[in-house]
Amino acid sequence: MIRVAVVDDEQLVRSGLRMILGTAQDIEVVADCGGGAAVDTVRGCAPDVVLLDIRMPDVDGLTVLRALRRLPHPPAVAMLTTFDADEYLAAALRAGASGFLLKDTDPEQLVRAVRTLAAGASVLDPGVTRAVIGGYLAAEAETTAASAVQALTPREREVLAHLGAGLANPQIAERMGLAPSTVKDHVRAVLGKLGGVNRVQAAVVADRAGLVATRRPSDATPPNGGAR
Repeated sequence: MIRVAVVDDEQLVRSGLRMILGTAQDIEVVADCGGGAAVDTVRGCAPDVVLLDIRMPDVDGLTVLRALRRLPHPPAVAMLTTFDADEYLAAALRAGASGFLLKDTDPEQLVRAVRTLAAGASVLDPGVTRAVIGGYLAAEAETTAASAVQALTPREREVLAHLGAGLANPQIAERMGLAPSTVKDHVRAVLGKLGGVNRVQAAVVADRAGLVATRRPSDATPPNGGAR
């Protein structure tokens, strides 16, 4: 059973997400709360996935995210956002967010996203993908990502491309015909060579370097990778 906590300042939003996720037999919403109670709530219920509003009046989502990432066993955290919150996205990515979802995400896609996060991968809603990538790399030239990728071996570049396509380690192992432990070693090496980034950040680099094939707009998981 996938354990989920919902953190949002609006009770209506929390109730709606709880209702949607409650339709999935393999997902249980174990808690919902506002931002001020988020860290204590998550510490007490130990969810696998946290859906976290990026902007809240009491405690902002970035502050909560940073606190959750400091927990001994941090959950995967996907930021809930709107189209007018672009300025927060790059900061959340740098702080270790495992994904970004619009608040009006289709219910079926939301359930898939939670499963993806619980499996160790990450999600970027198509509506915010370009804003996340553009914000994260706005100060860097296009060649910067390509230069970083050039430091990787051909096998490592292939692994990075799979991360950018949203695959978790077991899926990468199957695609490449490698043992999961070998893939894990490759992923660790890739993240280290890219400057100690997390997997979502590495996926952004993969996209900017042109390693990620174009997806259909209906795809549930645009360029992304799993949390460490």
